[in-house]
Amino acid sequence: MVDEQAAREAVRTLLRHMGEDPEREGLKSTPARVVNALGFLTRGYALDPKGVINNALFSESDYQEMIVCKDLDFYSLCEHHLLPFMGKAHVAYLPNRRIIGLSKLARLVEVYSRRLQVQERLTVQIAQTIMEELDPMGVAVVLEAEHLCMRMRGVEKQNSRVTTSAMLGVFRTNFETRQEFMNLIRNSR
Repeated sequence: MVDEQAAREAVRTLLRHMGEDPEREGLKSTPARVVNALGFLTRGYALDPKGVINNALFSESDYQEMIVCKDLDFYSLCEHHLLPFMGKAHVAYLPNRRIIGLSKLARLVEVYSRRLQVQERLTVQIAQTIMEELDPMGVAVVLEAEHLCMRMRGVEKQNSRVTTSAMLGVFRTNFETRQEFMNLIRNSR
């Protein structure tokens, strides 16, 4: 791991590359602030997704209907430009005699989103972890996000949104199950 002083010097180098003076009053503390901010924004690397579940799996043989947790805010950094993308995550599963504490679904979204990412991989990582750890009949994850790398640079499309999905188990094989999920996440509160 790079030491903090080396990371700060890298930020100073970037500031000089932009034509700035890292020693001027407004920028003197910027390298430390940037290093701290990046540490916060990428704290998911320090977390084990399976550890986040923390044994919050419970036997529940009587409930076999869809469980949906929608509109989970997430923030991530695009690994291509280190610019933010943010949006809503919608996560569902069909239990197979076990359920998970609902906050753990939100925590999984947080762990994976707080890493350098592409939205496609983020979607799949969330779904696969739930499938592996919970062994449900199926998992569905849909992410809807706005990417600043598309808004601030490149094509500069201001109102663009990207939607990705991962459908596993019965959500992939059963059209009615997938359609029920899609209808539930479309409906307002």
